[in-house]
Amino acid sequence: MSADFQTLDIIEEITRNDGSTYKEIGNLLHNGQAEYAVEEGMIKKVRILKINIPHSKNVESYEKFVNDNFEIPANIAISKYTEWQRTPEMDAVVEKILAENKVS
Repeated sequence: MSADFQTLDIIEEITRNDGSTYKEIGNLLHNGQAEYAVEEGMIKKVRILKINIPHSKNVESYEKFVNDNFEIPANIAISKYTEWQRTPEMDAVVEKILAENKVS
């Protein structure tokens, strides 16, 4: 079952099993799924960097991209962790969100 439209309001740092990291704009459902993925060995680590980020035009744009392009499970106990693959345009939007929120 898929979740309804997801509002994104936190910045997380995800550590893949190979040790590389990336920053993601998520929410508490996404964070719970990532925490579960850590417990199940799908990823190495997740850490919240900032909570309740302002709902800027950039956040709205990324939110629309995520909701339009990815199936977001409604439950925390996921069978696989899906890293949201971004377009170059969305990479730039996420960089702007990180800058707006002073997260480097």
